[in-house]
Amino acid sequence: MLPLNYFLFLQIILFLFITPGPPRIVIVSYSMNYGVKKCIWTALGDITANIIQASLVIFVIGSFFSENPNFLNIFKWIGVAYILYLAFDIYNSRPKEIDTIKDISKNFFSFFKDGFLVAGTSPKAWMFFPLIFPQFIDFNGNYLIQFLILIITYVVLDFLSLIGYALLAQKLVSWINTKPKTINTISASVLVIIAAIIVVTQQY
Repeated sequence: MLPLNYFLFLQIILFLFITPGPPRIVIVSYSMNYGVKKCIWTALGDITANIIQASLVIFVIGSFFSENPNFLNIFKWIGVAYILYLAFDIYNSRPKEIDTIKDISKNFFSFFKDGFLVAGTSPKAWMFFPLIFPQFIDFNGNYLIQFLILIITYVVLDFLSLIGYALLAQKLVSWINTKPKTINTISASVLVIIAAIIVVTQQY
């Protein structure tokens, strides 16, 4: 049994995934600084956070955010703080030749953690999963199967889009090598702008 309006769900999430947000900006920067393989861990952190968010919404706190929208402010400010921290970290990092990366300052867990925290504290995600995600589940039917179909679809497409961003970013490496600080400055600036937009526009 397919979830309600499954193809509409596909259209919505595909639009979300092609729209650059903090996870994708981080992926682009990490791809250029550390290579695509390291970005796999960041992408895995991202989708792990999403699985936890969706599971909590459907099975534990489905109505909590609807009844207590101000609680989202906690995630908003945590997310803003972490985005600004990543902007600072990216701006101060030194781009490296991807083929010769032997970076020991960031281990696999660090990449996973960054992806997990950026997604896990995203107000956008905490609005999507409680407010939009349940709309595609018929709770009068076998909602566990429907949930599994939706979340598997979501995380697979999210993961592929993140890796797609990483691969696209790698194509620009030759240009970046001639302007080693440019992408870090751009990425950090975009993250700061996104943080400011979240503060100004997302009121609960």
